[in-house]
Amino acid sequence: MHLGAPEIILIVIVVLLLFGGKKLPELARGIGKGLTEFRRATNDIKQEIQSTIDVTAVPPPKETKPESSSPPSSETSSEESKESENPSSSSSEKTP
Repeated sequence: MHLGAPEIILIVIVVLLLFGGKKLPELARGIGKGLTEFRRATNDIKQEIQSTIDVTAVPPPKETKPESSSPPSSETSSEESKESENPSSSSSEKTP
């Protein structure tokens, strides 16, 4: 529904007849202040919603490769302990 020029002129004439020439500027000023306050309130609400969205937005978790921290096997640790106890015997076994 669009208002054309004839409809706007008719509305202005009716408002002018109802409120008079002296009250019309006061009425327009009040409407302007009301619209300004309404826009300010809607902008405040939009900013609050946007800041809430920004704060609660959680970035996706980073993909990390699992570290291979397998415990040493019992065979390896027992061989290492034997070598550390008898360093001379292990060197003599290796050389003929």
